[in-house]
Amino acid sequence: MGMHLYIHGGQVIDGTGAAPFAASVLVRDDKIMALGQEADQQVMHLDQVKRIDASGLTVMPGLIDSHCHLSFDDASSNLEIFHQRRNALSVLVASYNAKKVLRAGVTSILDPDSVFANSLDLRDAINAGYVEGPRMVCGAYALITGVGGTAGHLIADEGVTGYYRVVQGDDEIIKEVRRQIKEGVDWIKVHVSGVVPHYAHLGERCSWSQKELDLVCEVAHDMGVPVMGHCRGAEAVKRAAKADFDMLFHATGMDEEAIQMVIDKRIPVCPSLTFQANIADFGTQIGTSQALIDLFKNEIQESVEPMKRLIAAGIPLICGSESGFTAVPYGDWHHREMEVFVNHFGMTPLQAIRSATADNAFAMKMSGELGLIKPGCYADILCIEGDPSQQISLLGETRLIQHVIKNGQSLDLSPLPAHKRLSGWHIPSMGQRISKNAVMPAFN
Repeated sequence: MGMHLYIHGGQVIDGTGAAPFAASVLVRDDKIMALGQEADQQVMHLDQVKRIDASGLTVMPGLIDSHCHLSFDDASSNLEIFHQRRNALSVLVASYNAKKVLRAGVTSILDPDSVFANSLDLRDAINAGYVEGPRMVCGAYALITGVGGTAGHLIADEGVTGYYRVVQGDDEIIKEVRRQIKEGVDWIKVHVSGVVPHYAHLGERCSWSQKELDLVCEVAHDMGVPVMGHCRGAEAVKRAAKADFDMLFHATGMDEEAIQMVIDKRIPVCPSLTFQANIADFGTQIGTSQALIDLFKNEIQESVEPMKRLIAAGIPLICGSESGFTAVPYGDWHHREMEVFVNHFGMTPLQAIRSATADNAFAMKMSGELGLIKPGCYADILCIEGDPSQQISLLGETRLIQHVIKNGQSLDLSPLPAHKRLSGWHIPSMGQRISKNAVMPAFN
């Protein structure tokens, strides 16, 4: 007969962008079995049913976060990630972070790259039931060339540094892509753009040739594995689009040609502007320099018109928080990208919810199977007080979340046990520059 769960009395947001409607939801095992009157009729013939009274609640798909680095552990810098992490401890800490994410109503994530590529191990442990956590798909090490990446001379000229792997030439590209596929990646990630230290004033630049990017996609696609790219700047976007990348992160700084290529190729874009939005809005409170605050404000503003163009052309914008850094701690900001889409890109709250659910199932490689309240789809469901279709920020109020259901199982939302700070895990700050003129004005 299977296990049955009956959710009744609530208002359903189904993830398609349609307006909320009153309906019951009947779940059998890990799938949604019936909706509305059909659910009400079928439940009358079932003997053992777990029931959830959702009166006064919104019933909607569990959120999907397509840019969440569980192994970074709220790092304050790449230096911490590259040199302060240990493999076994890192994946244990990541498993704790996975529980934080679940309690925020996020039932699925894409972890694009991780230290020691250990997101693959966490994914498999979650799937096997050893660890509680969201549904996961993963990349491994992000591929860069010797000049690429976003951390300059912190990255070694060859091999692995943190979550990066340097590949030089065709043979290394082919070998590494195939090795990652053998290890079980769901996606290949490429840092198409990076900061070259001496030319940092030019911003991120495309650091791959067209031939190299074509080769990455040729090898990965031949094995049925999609490719995602970190792209800032028009040239990076254009080369990734021409190479047939399957998804783009950021896609900032696009010119007219780049925008049209993304539209023509129908490439989903994950802007991942939560980090920038948090620094822009709260940077003064945490001591961020005004120059950096202004930089991130400009990045958001310059993205408005290109992203509106993509939306108007029907290109999916999907939600990713880039959680894993101190500016975007786990469990706090997974809704924030939806706010950016509403406040800056002109989406309605229902359109933004679709971006974080049905459209985001693409990143999970489960389009049409996940992120929908629909018979036959996986029963990843969130029950929350209030109406997010009227106020999207409600999805960031974890105290309002009453039920999180993953694979048809209602999860224990009890607070996680507190933990101590790990010794040697984070790099202590010496603070800001001590100017003699500032601290000893009487001597000037």
